[in-house]
Amino acid sequence: MKKIVIFGVGLIGGSVALALKKAQPTLGSLSIVGVGRNPASLAQALQLGVIDAGVDSSSAQLKTALADADVILIAAPVAQTAGILASIKPHLNRHTLVTDAGSTKGDVLACALSILAEQAHQFVGGHPIAGAEKSGVGAASADLFVGKNVVLTPTEQTQAETLARATHFWHSCGAKVSHMPAQAHDRIFAAVSHLPHLLAFALVDDIANRANAAELFGFAASGFRDFTRIAGSHPEMWRDISLANKEALLQELTAYQTELALLKTLLENEDGAGLEALFSRASLARNAWSDKKI
Repeated sequence: MKKIVIFGVGLIGGSVALALKKAQPTLGSLSIVGVGRNPASLAQALQLGVIDAGVDSSSAQLKTALADADVILIAAPVAQTAGILASIKPHLNRHTLVTDAGSTKGDVLACALSILAEQAHQFVGGHPIAGAEKSGVGAASADLFVGKNVVLTPTEQTQAETLARATHFWHSCGAKVSHMPAQAHDRIFAAVSHLPHLLAFALVDDIANRANAAELFGFAASGFRDFTRIAGSHPEMWRDISLANKEALLQELTAYQTELALLKTLLENEDGAGLEALFSRASLARNAWSDKKI
């Protein structure tokens, strides 16, 4: 890899750039071009040394920025994917790998197939399972992906060489890579990522809208902090994720409402044994998962 173009130099895009720069001794000469819609963010990325050049996404310089790119990474909110792919298509070289870092994959894959058309085989969907509640290039870290999972979602049309290049790209960032169909990805992450974010946002919004919100926040401690940490995440990004994965997320919300209804019934009936049984099942499952992660 000699030239990488990153659309969206925020937490994820910036961390990819820093990770690749850290790996540069093994990669050889490498130029990283950042493309974005916010000049101030690009200027900050340049100042921090995250990217080597910055280009406004609407400028005439885009063609030059994309020329001879080995990899184009789309690390912008998923709702921007269609517009970015459309801007890429007229200047896309035949050897360039296009991948993304979006948290939903079915919608992104559909965009790639429709917009890139005969060059859609150059696209491999990706999702790094890493992040932080803070956004922006100032929060980027070269080690964000070290030991973390990245899911790639190839299709039947994906060539083995293209998939190998996408895998190598994320391995260079320190990540572990796995493959699965886009639909399976979206179902899984609706349950274990998207739903928890919605719940955290909803709880904080509920507390903040109460008349005694200041008092409630004043007494909130580590339990509240741990549960709601992800409510500090990027609102635009999570708006796009929620809408893009609406069907799977609605199913998960319905399942969670069923569990809440069970809790409410147990409380109403003062069913201590039932509550303890539910809490025990959850505690065992949570601790088993946590032990595997350590």
